[in-house]
Amino acid sequence: MVHENSGQPLLSVEGLITEFRSAEGMVRAVDEVSYQIWPGETLAVVGESGSGKSVTAMSVLGLIPRPPGRIAGGRILFEGRDLLTVTPGEMRAIRGKAISMIFQDPMTSLNPVLTVGFQIAEAMLAHGDMGRTEAAERAVELLKTVGVPNAPERYHQFPHQFSGGMRQRALIAMAIANRPRLVIADEPTTALDVTIQAQVFEALRLAQAETQAAMVLITHDMGLVAELADRVVVMYGGRVVETADVRTLFHAPRHPYTKGLLASLPRMHERSERLTPIPGAPPSLVNRPSGCAFHPRCAHSAGRLPCRTDVPVMREIEAAHWSACHYAEELRQSQERVEA
Repeated sequence: MVHENSGQPLLSVEGLITEFRSAEGMVRAVDEVSYQIWPGETLAVVGESGSGKSVTAMSVLGLIPRPPGRIAGGRILFEGRDLLTVTPGEMRAIRGKAISMIFQDPMTSLNPVLTVGFQIAEAMLAHGDMGRTEAAERAVELLKTVGVPNAPERYHQFPHQFSGGMRQRALIAMAIANRPRLVIADEPTTALDVTIQAQVFEALRLAQAETQAAMVLITHDMGLVAELADRVVVMYGGRVVETADVRTLFHAPRHPYTKGLLASLPRMHERSERLTPIPGAPPSLVNRPSGCAFHPRCAHSAGRLPCRTDVPVMREIEAAHWSACHYAEELRQSQERVEA
């Protein structure tokens, strides 16, 4: 694991605000989000659908459609350079080479009329100075790296000849083709069955070993977080509500939403008739609840006034463990009573 004192962060998102104009009004999908990732680290960004995870990643990559979207505030520093100030041409040079992305739908991310190998090689030809033969040879090696069997033959096949898991592995190969310093993986195991998910986990591990890249892992799969992440950022309603190293977060959550996420997971060692869901539904980003956005669903709030009126600020509860909850200390005390 890479620690925070290991020098300058590779990526620093600072107070990011991303908005979209809609028929119902202005939607603030990302509301003053801040987080950092250090070289070689895996940072998981978790939360329900609509929490702002993917929109934050799209903002980093300069892929927000304008209009209807716009970045209304904040900075995105990559290796000390603000990506919000670079030209479109400079951003294209960064995207795919220094920063790459693994999208969640491999079928729509691959061109159906081009062979898989050609598309991986093309990613290298677009950003590198190697010839087509060298690019093809490296594409075959990359397919082997991510666990695609019979890679020389698979190189010449089309996306429809690959299974869902194979297509996802091909996308991982494409993402690491130019040895990026940062890989953003957006829900890389969505719609894959459990066996294939395990294979994609392994492909992600091998890819990171190949490049030594940092990885932002966007997911709602807490099992994947436990397998791969060093640190975790929890998002809710477009804001960051908790961040900690993965072990601390799983064993000592300090935000009621994080606690609810973990409580909703099935446990292999316990017999239970039903899972424990978080009551209610995620908030509307057009008509966001006053105060803490989670308070209408929060049993811990018990209707207390600060939860309903004051937006909680992110504060350090313990060393390198931050929470945006007015009563985070009470969660610690309740856990200590349970452990006792």
